[in-house]
Amino acid sequence: MRAALTTHYGPPGVVHVTDVPRPMPQADELLVRVHATTVNRTDCGFRAGHPWFIRVFTGVTKPKSTILGSEFAGVVETVGEDVSRFVVGDRVFAYDDTRFGGHAEYVAISQSAAVATMPGLLFSPASTLSGCQPLTVMKASGLPRTSIS
Repeated sequence: MRAALTTHYGPPGVVHVTDVPRPMPQADELLVRVHATTVNRTDCGFRAGHPWFIRVFTGVTKPKSTILGSEFAGVVETVGEDVSRFVVGDRVFAYDDTRFGGHAEYVAISQSAAVATMPGLLFSPASTLSGCQPLTVMKASGLPRTSIS
């Protein structure tokens, strides 16, 4: 699969697209084919390694996560054996700033990081919702993640 890699800190030019192995989902994870993603301030800060103290979490001399992308939307391709909230073919959006990976064709994420998209919502707008207040409100509502509409 193709992915945008960041192997060292710096300006946007340090990002390069290359082939990498497709991730394999764990028992409680989904494999999502990414249809839309964002480049947000979290991604930019992690790519640049600024402010300096962030490197305590992201890697002192080089990034720990080489594929950034914390917000994305796509379609579930595979589910792990313990996944109960989603099935293959579900449209989802997610925010995961602990593992990243959204700047690739596929990403493996915990089912708890994903939310089913609202009927008729296009992938591009869905990818921008995930890190924003709407996701927080939907998660706090207590509604099952596969029935939010």
